[in-house]
Amino acid sequence: MNYAFSCAGLGCCLSPQRSLAAGETWVTCVRAMGHGTPDNMNWAVLLQNLLVVVQLPLTICSTVRFSIPEEQKPGILAGSLSKDFPPPYHLLTREYLWMDKNTGNFYTTEQKMDREVLCPEETKAEECIILHNAVVGPSGDLIQFPVIIEDINDNTPHFENNEIHLRVSEDATVGTSFLLDGQAQDLDARQNGKLQYHLGDSEGVFSLKVEEDGLVIMLVVQTALDRETRDLYQIALVATDCGSDPLSATATLIVTVTDVNDNCPSFSSQSPRSVTIPGDSPENMLVAQVRATDPDSGPNAAIIYSLSPKVSERAKKLFSIDSLTGYIRLTQDLQSDNPEELLLKVLASGPHCSPADTQVTVSVLPKANQGPTIKIGFIAEHQKQAMVLPENQPPTVLAVLELEGDSSFKSSSLAIENEVPFTLSPQNGKYLLSTSKPLDYEMKNEHQISVVVHGRSADGTAIAPSRRVFRVMVTDVNDNAPRFLQSHYQLELEENNQPGLWLLRVSALDADSGHNGRVTYRLDKRTSTIFNIDPVTGQLSVSASLDREQQHVHKLIVFARDSGSPPLESVTTISIHVLDQNDNAPVFPTPHFIFFIPENVPPFTQVGGLGVTDPDEGENGNTELHVVNSSRPFVVDNTHGTLCTTTNLDRETEDHYELYLLASDNGHPVALTSTARVTIFVEDINDNQPKVILPSSNFSCLTVSPKIVAGTMVTKIYATDEDSGLNSEITYSIVAPEPVQNSSPFRVDPRSGNITVAQQLLRKDLGMHHLFIVVRDGGRPAPLYTTVWVNVMVNESMEHCHLDRAPTWAGTLDLVQTPSKAPICDVEDTKSAELILLAGLGMMLASTCLLVVTAVLYLKQRRRSLQQNKRRHAEENEIPLRLKDKCYTDD
Repeated sequence: MNYAFSCAGLGCCLSPQRSLAAGETWVTCVRAMGHGTPDNMNWAVLLQNLLVVVQLPLTICSTVRFSIPEEQKPGILAGSLSKDFPPPYHLLTREYLWMDKNTGNFYTTEQKMDREVLCPEETKAEECIILHNAVVGPSGDLIQFPVIIEDINDNTPHFENNEIHLRVSEDATVGTSFLLDGQAQDLDARQNGKLQYHLGDSEGVFSLKVEEDGLVIMLVVQTALDRETRDLYQIALVATDCGSDPLSATATLIVTVTDVNDNCPSFSSQSPRSVTIPGDSPENMLVAQVRATDPDSGPNAAIIYSLSPKVSERAKKLFSIDSLTGYIRLTQDLQSDNPEELLLKVLASGPHCSPADTQVTVSVLPKANQGPTIKIGFIAEHQKQAMVLPENQPPTVLAVLELEGDSSFKSSSLAIENEVPFTLSPQNGKYLLSTSKPLDYEMKNEHQISVVVHGRSADGTAIAPSRRVFRVMVTDVNDNAPRFLQSHYQLELEENNQPGLWLLRVSALDADSGHNGRVTYRLDKRTSTIFNIDPVTGQLSVSASLDREQQHVHKLIVFARDSGSPPLESVTTISIHVLDQNDNAPVFPTPHFIFFIPENVPPFTQVGGLGVTDPDEGENGNTELHVVNSSRPFVVDNTHGTLCTTTNLDRETEDHYELYLLASDNGHPVALTSTARVTIFVEDINDNQPKVILPSSNFSCLTVSPKIVAGTMVTKIYATDEDSGLNSEITYSIVAPEPVQNSSPFRVDPRSGNITVAQQLLRKDLGMHHLFIVVRDGGRPAPLYTTVWVNVMVNESMEHCHLDRAPTWAGTLDLVQTPSKAPICDVEDTKSAELILLAGLGMMLASTCLLVVTAVLYLKQRRRSLQQNKRRHAEENEIPLRLKDKCYTDD
C-alpha cells in the first residue's frame, strides 16, 4: 500500500492512497486535539512534536474507541491503551487528557471537557467525538483513537422569556386549544435534553397538551370563561428535563381574557324617577341625569342615550338628552303659568342589544305660584351656565345671586339645600355664592348647588319654595405626586444571569388626570449602566451578567415623575441580592509550595501553611484540601489549613518529597477543584556518627622501615558521614597526652586523614606504635565522633606484623571527647587579617553590583517568558497519578 504524507501547521496526516479491503486495519491522522493547534502551545514543543511525527515509521493499527462523561474531575481514569498496544506511550494531544507513559492509562486534566462547548454544532442525537493522537510501542508507532464525550445533565432548561402572554376570548368553548409560543431550550442531549411540561395551580380552568416531543405546546380551556368575573390568570409553566437528576425552569404564563359583547346596558337604581322644576326655568338648565351601566369593556360597553319616539310632542319640544352623558336639559326658556307633568321615556342602547328603558317624570310648577326668581351674575370663569374653578383654591366668590319678582312677595330669602362645600352670604340685598373650603378634583370634579327661594305673599301666606340648580366644574391641577405601590422592592437573582433578563416591574399611580397623571420612570444618574428601566411601563432589566464576587448587592433608586407643570416626583428603592453560584474554583496563593523541615521531627509536626481561598460563599466557598499522593508521609490539617507530617522523616533515607494537593469546594451541583505542587526539603541534623572505612578494624597492623624519609605518608584513615553540610565535615586527630604527642614520630593530617612520618625515625622509635585516632564531624552544638586504632610497627626486617588483641584506651574520657587543640591552620598576622578584610569588602561591593545587573536583566526577561510560564504551568500541575491511588483523609 502506498501512503501520502501531508502537513498543515501541526496537523500531519498519513492517508492511504486507496480504500482498505475488508479485514484490513487503518492508519489514522495526527492532528491537534479539538479544532486546530492551541494558541498557547510552546513553539519549541510544536517543533519537537513535528519532528517526532516526521520520523515516525508507517504504522497499521486496530481501531480503538473510548467514552467518558463530560465535566469530570481531574485525575479520573478515562481508558487505557495497554490492551491494544505495547509500552511506552506518549500522548501528543494533552489538552484534556494526560497519559501514563508506562501503563498507557490516560486521565482527565484540570481542563474539563464540556460537551456543549466542544461540539456546539452537533445535534442532540449525534455523538461528540474528539480525536487524540499517541505514539506507542518501542518502534514509535503513530495511532489515533476517538474519545466520545458522553452527555450529563448539567444544563438547566431555559425559557427565552420569563413571561408568556396569551389572549383568550371569554366565549372560547371548553376544549379549545391555543398554541404557546414559548418553548424552553435545553443544551443537553437525549434524555437529559428532552423536556416535559406541566402547569402550576391553574384552578382547573386550563390544562396543557404537549405534542411532537415537546415541540408543540398548547393551552386547553377546561371550564367556561367570564371576563366580567375574572379577566386575568397568572399560571406557572414548568419545564423539566428527563435526566436522572431532573432540572427544571419556570416561566409565568399570563392569560388575558378578552371581552365579547355578552352583556347589555341596564339602568341603575339611582337614576332619578321624578324631578320638579320651576315654571320659569331657563334654557339649557340641567333637569336630571340618567345613568346606565354595561359590565362589558371597551366598545362593547359603549352606551347611547336617547328619548323614546313615544314621548309627547311637548316633551320633545322642551327637553333634549346628551347621548353620551345622559344629561337631560331644557331646550328653551320655560314660561309656564299652569302646573303640568311631562313623562320622559329614556332609552339606553348598546351594540347588538335591545334598548333598556327608564321613565323620568318632570313636574313643572306654575309660574304664578312661584316666589321670586334668581338672577345670577357670574364672577368666576363660566362655560354654558356652569362655573369653572381650579381645585385647591382658598374660599372664593363664584357669583352674585339676586332675587327678582313681584313686590307682593315679602320676606324672601335664599338658602342652599343639603351639605355642600358652598355658602351664601347676604350683602346689600344680594347674596354672594362662595366656596366654603378648597375643592378637590380627585374627590369630586362636579358639584350641583341647589338654591331654594323661601318667601311669603303680601297676605302672609307661605308660597311653595322654588329651586335653582347651579353647576360648578372643578378643573384638575398637578397637586398629587406619583405614588409607588411599594416604598421598597427586594429581589433575589442568581449570578451569571442571561443578559437582557427582565427583573421586575415597578408601578406608581397618580391621582391627577390627563397630563398631570401621566407617569414616566427613570433611574438615578449614578446607577450602573447595565440596569435599564422602560420609561413608560416601569419594567426593569439588566443588560449584563451579574457577578456576586464583584458586588453581592445592587441598590437602585427609581424616580416616578408626572407630566404636570411643574412636574412632581416620588422615589422608591430596589435592592437586588445576587445569589451565589459555584463558578469559582479554589485558588492557591502559588502553584508551587516549597517548604523546609528538619529531619527526626515528631509526627504531626506542622510543615507550613497552605492558605487556599474560594471567592464563592456558603458551601460553594467551603474548601477541603487533600494530599493526592496518599503514600507520602504528609496529611492536611483542614482546620488550620496546614500541612503536617505523619511519621518521622529521615534525610538520609529521602532528602525531599514531591506531592500534589487537591483543593475541592462543596459547591452544587458540581464541586470545583484545583491543584498545587508541593516540594518539601528535609533539612539535616547531626544524627549520624562518622563511620571509619579504613582501617577496617583495630587489629590491622602496618610495618614501616626505620629508613623511611620524614614527611612520607605511611597509611591513611578514611571515614564517611551520612549527614550533610557541617554535620558531615570530618576531622582526624591523635589522642594522647601532650608530652606523648610531641614525642610521637607520626602525625595525622586533620583534613585528609593521611598519617605521615613527622621526623626521621631513630633507634628509640623501633617497635610497635599504637595511634589512638578520634574521628569527629563538624556538627553543632556537639559533634559526634568515633575512634579507631592505627597500629604501626617500625622494624628493619619489614616482616608482616599482626596483633593478637586490639589495644585499649587507658586515658581519660575528656581527652577523647575534647577536640585536639592543635591548630588546623597557622594563625595569620595582623596584616593578613587587614588584607582579608579589604578583600571581603571588595567582594561585597562586587556582589551588590552583580545583584543590580541581575535584577535588571530579570525584569526584561520576565516579560518575554510570561507566556512560556503559563504554558509550563499546565504541565507542571499535572498529577501523575492513577485513579486507584486517589484518596481523601478526614482530619
